[in-house]
Amino acid sequence: MEGLDAEDQKIVTLARSARARTGAAEGAAVRDETGRTYAAATVAQRSLRLSALRLAVAMAVSSGATALEAAALVTEAEAVDPADLAAVADLGPRAPVYHAGPDGRLRAAIEP
Repeated sequence: MEGLDAEDQKIVTLARSARARTGAAEGAAVRDETGRTYAAATVAQRSLRLSALRLAVAMAVSSGATALEAAALVTEAEAVDPADLAAVADLGPRAPVYHAGPDGRLRAAIEP
């Protein structure tokens, strides 16, 4: 993961692990203002559908985070859903979103 510091590489790795562990379409991770990380995978139930990135943001919020430093999304999709970017921006208006493929290769670093 060229160009990423160790902390940003960590959230990409956590996102990959969340995706692989569940076999979900996406895995995501976010880092809050204190350095805590939250990892999530896509939820696709009949009665509940959440993207991995929105779920990771929700986990951070429900744990008391007041800001995000960075986020990572691992997916086969070519682009990050604008609603996912908006969820990150709500809590981290300056937080970059690292978009990576399932192999962990960075596709884009989306800066707000």
